[in-house]
Amino acid sequence: MPTVWGTTRVLGVIGWPVRHSFSPPMHNAALEALGLDYVYVPFEVRPADLRAAVDGFRAAGVVGINATIPHKQALLELVDEATPEAELTGTVNTVHFTAERTVGDSTDGPGFVAGLAARGYDVAGREVVLLGAGGSARAVGVSLARAGAGRVTLANRTAARAEAVAALLNERVRPGVARTVAWEGDGLTAALEAAELVVQTTSVGMHPRADELPLELPALRPGAWVVDIVYNPFETRFLRAAAARGATVLNGVEMLVYQGALSLARWTGCEPPIERMREVLVAELRKRAEAG
Repeated sequence: MPTVWGTTRVLGVIGWPVRHSFSPPMHNAALEALGLDYVYVPFEVRPADLRAAVDGFRAAGVVGINATIPHKQALLELVDEATPEAELTGTVNTVHFTAERTVGDSTDGPGFVAGLAARGYDVAGREVVLLGAGGSARAVGVSLARAGAGRVTLANRTAARAEAVAALLNERVRPGVARTVAWEGDGLTAALEAAELVVQTTSVGMHPRADELPLELPALRPGAWVVDIVYNPFETRFLRAAAARGATVLNGVEMLVYQGALSLARWTGCEPPIERMREVLVAELRKRAEAG
């Protein structure tokens, strides 16, 4: 924990609950590496207290906060200004309190694309399958479409939710970029076999349900990349199945690191120490896994 002085500026993360968050060790390590007099603190905020919390942060001079479940949608109504990414996704995961305005941003989707780019993967023109239709799928889908993905095929157990995300992408990002297929059946199998990038955005396979698999993967296209945005456990059953079929696999660590880095850059104006953030995050993940 960094030393806190009267001059120390405050950043944080809010959620209900939030004690599971990996963001505090990652951000505090980054702030220390940058030599900044900041501290990053977790705040447990009940949904009913969200407005009061935002007003309190503003009054207390807090510089910025991240938000996790269940606050991302509600925050959109509590900021003075929303970035285009936040407006399109309908969520805010980053709030910046400035002297003039409170700005809400969504760095989840851009963080996902930046994490792929850091591994040398350009999404432009790619055939994508997006599994799930929740807030994470919406954020990732918007950023993929804005980054030039060739086509995004969405599948979700509740078809209407997938259709809503596809409509958003087609109507507000790029006409014809998205389509849907049923969760079960030949349409999804064919889409998975043709996909260059498969993204799993549901919570299935996340700790403590690590033994679960969202679906059985068919034979994959040679050279396909498969990403599971879950990062705990470090390797999900879904990623193990994809690797066994020859895919290049990636977990949710890169997305978490880069969405945090984008938030940190907004708050401080500094270039985030990506390698240090990744190093601390991976170490914390392994430590908690060993602790059970």
